[in-house]
Parts: sequence; structure tokens; C-alpha cells
Amino acid sequence: MQVNSEPTTREAPTGPAPSAAPDPNGRPKVRAAVVHHVSPGDAEKAAALRRMKLVALGLLVVMAVIFVFAFALQKEYPWLQYVRAAAEGGMVGALADWFAVTALFKYPMGIKIPHTAIIPRRKDQIGASLGEFVETNFLSEQVVQEKLASVNIARRAGEWLATPAGADRVAKEGAALIRGIFKVLNDDDVQAVIEGMVRKHLLAPPWGPPVGKMAERIFHDGHHHKLVDLLVDRAADWVDDNHDTVTHLVSDRSPTWVPQFVDGLVGDKVYVEILKFVRAVQADPNHQVRQSIDRYLNDLAQDLQHDPAMIARAEDIKAQVLGDPEVRELASRTWGTVKSALLGAVDDPDSELTIKFKAAVRDFGSRLVSDPELAGKVNTWIGDAAGYLVRTYRSDIAGVITDTVARWDAEETSQKIELQVGKDLQFIRINGTVVGSLAGLAIFTVAHLIFG
Repeated sequence: MQVNSEPTTREAPTGPAPSAAPDPNGRPKVRAAVVHHVSPGDAEKAAALRRMKLVALGLLVVMAVIFVFAFALQKEYPWLQYVRAAAEGGMVGALADWFAVTALFKYPMGIKIPHTAIIPRRKDQIGASLGEFVETNFLSEQVVQEKLASVNIARRAGEWLATPAGADRVAKEGAALIRGIFKVLNDDDVQAVIEGMVRKHLLAPPWGPPVGKMAERIFHDGHHHKLVDLLVDRAADWVDDNHDTVTHLVSDRSPTWVPQFVDGLVGDKVYVEILKFVRAVQADPNHQVRQSIDRYLNDLAQDLQHDPAMIARAEDIKAQVLGDPEVRELASRTWGTVKSALLGAVDDPDSELTIKFKAAVRDFGSRLVSDPELAGKVNTWIGDAAGYLVRTYRSDIAGVITDTVARWDAEETSQKIELQVGKDLQFIRINGTVVGSLAGLAIFTVAHLIFG
């Protein structure tokens, strides 16, 4: 009888094993071999399991040896009857518990006794029960939220973010994320999106009414007066510096029969009058020219809002300025500029964007530590998000356990479970040996006292 089974961390054969059913071409199907890689921790557990199995087997052998000698010598030494009874009970207990423990993981001695090899035969039910247990007891919205609340994630995250190392890590991961996004995005697609947004939000709406409304507000508040002052000042300076230009314009347009000195006198007179006029406009804020400009601009603002002809002219100007080629070029330049600027900034650890981003991360971390209200809001958001995920996907998360166990081979499942709990189960065999010995001795003693 083979009592001690070998450790559970064997490796599956590396060669393919043909299955019973052939494929449509008549060739036998092969199942890919799975090699179970044993971690150092599993190897240590396997060694401990082997030692405990040897101890349990050793006790059984000791009980058998004691039983043989006691049975052979009990007539000469009657007190050995008690030893024989104890050894007999110990063997029975050891064998019974060996059978019970072995029946969990395999068929005892390879005999398919009913209700044995429980784990290999019912692994799918065990996986489903385990998944249901985890879903019911661990993936509870209340349990998850209470655990997160007790941990105070916001404060711990804030303490980490406030450190230079934390800010550097966030900046590094953020830079990698940006580079990844730019690598995935197609430039033509992004430009098409920008072009569509420009057409929808910039070109499709009429320009006249909003421009007229904005101009009306500007003119009403007098913000255009500084621009008028600048134009008048520049006009006065030009007239002051271009005496010869004005006189030549007058002489060039006078009849040929007019004497030259008369052209000079007329040119000087015209220049002086123009200069006086410009100086007067420049000096008088309420000059009628300025008032005429104000009236013209206000009328223009009203026409842009209400005059269909002026609105149509504004649309024509818009179409001329921003036609299809211009819009495409604008989208291309915008995306190219944004992409180059961001990639250059994230690749340079000393760029202004990176420095300011790290400072913002550290500041946010400090606020999470020092501002209980903000930390409370963040903890609430995290708890709500975790609760939503658990509430929505708890069955899917627990299903990972069920599906994983279902994919395991029956023997592999048995080995994995035995590796985790087998050492403790061997104590059952040891305890069964000891308890069986004591029970056998007690039963024999009581029977001997009663019946003699």
C-alpha cells in the first residue's frame, strides 16, 4: 500500500500528447503541453509537504512495528496487550485519516472509490463557489468604501505627491502618456477634426452680428478713441514732415498755363491749411471730424448687426479671407505647432511646462495633506468611483476566479490546492495516529475492566 504520495510541484511533460478525437484531416489532435513553473515559495512549500508526509508515514510504520512485536509477545508479557491495542488503534487512525486526506486530492491507491478525488472532480464547482464567496463577502460596495475610508488614500497620496520624487514620477509618467498619445494619433485625422471645428464654430456662424455687437460695445465705451488719437497724430506728423510732397501734388495738378510761382504760393497755402486742420483735429477731442468718425463707426456697428447688405458683405470678406485652402493650412499649422511645442516641453526636464507641472503636482499634494475639506472630497470621489466599479463589475471581477479555475487542468488544480494546505492536512494524519492510539488503549482498557 502506497501511503505517501509525492509532492505536487511536478512539471507537465514538454512533448505534445495526442487526444482521442482526430481533426477533420484524420490527424490526431495534440494538446499543447503546459509547463508549471515552480516559484521559490512553492518549492519551499513542496519540501515542507514532503517532510510532513514522511513524518506521518513514519508514525504509521512505527505503530505497525510496535503492533507486530506486541502481538507476538503479548502471551509472554500480558501487559503488551495494552501496547498492542494502542498501536492497533494508532494504525487504524493513521490509515483512516490518510484515506480521508488522500481522497480530497486523488483516488486512494488509484482505486476509483465513490466520493474520492473530490477536488479534481469538482474543481469547476469549487471555482464557482470561491468566486461567489469573494463576490459576496469581499466585492461589496460597503466593504470597499469602508476600507478606502479607513485608509485615507487622499492624505497618503498627498504626502507622496508633495515630495520631489513623487512629482518627478508623475511628470515622467505624464510625459510618457503624452508621447504615447501623439504616437497613436494620426496627424491627418487630428487636422481633419481641427478643420471641422473651425468650420463649425468659426466659419458657419455669420460674422456680422457678433462683430457688430462687440464693436458697438467698444465704441460705446470709447475704447476706440485711443486708436483715433494715434491715427490723427500719425497724420499730423506726416503732414509736418512732407511739405514738398504736398506742394508738388498741388503743382502737378494745376493747369500748364498757370505760372510756376503761383503754383508755389497755392501749394504753400494748401499745405498750411492742411496742417492747421490736422492740428485742430489733434488738439480738440470734440472736433467735428472726431464726432463724424464716432457716428460712422456706430452706424457701421449697427449695420453689421441689422443691415442684410452689410452682413452679406461681411460674409463675403470672411469667405475671401478664410477659404478652403486657408482653413486647411490653419488646421495644419495649429496641430503642428501644438504637437511640436508639447513634445519639446515634455522631453525637456528643465522646460517651463515641466517645471510648472511639477510645482502644481507638489502644491496639490500639499493641499491634500493640509486641507481636510479637499482631502475629504477626494476620498469621497475615490470611494464613489470604487463603489461604482464594484457595483457594476463585481460579477466580472469574481468571474476571473471562476474562469481561471475552470481553465486549470483537474490534476493541476488538485496540486495547487494541496501545495497550499497539504502540510496542515498531514497534521490530521499525525493527530489521527495519536488519537487512534489513545482511543484504542482506552477502549481495550474499558473492555478489559468490564469483561476481564
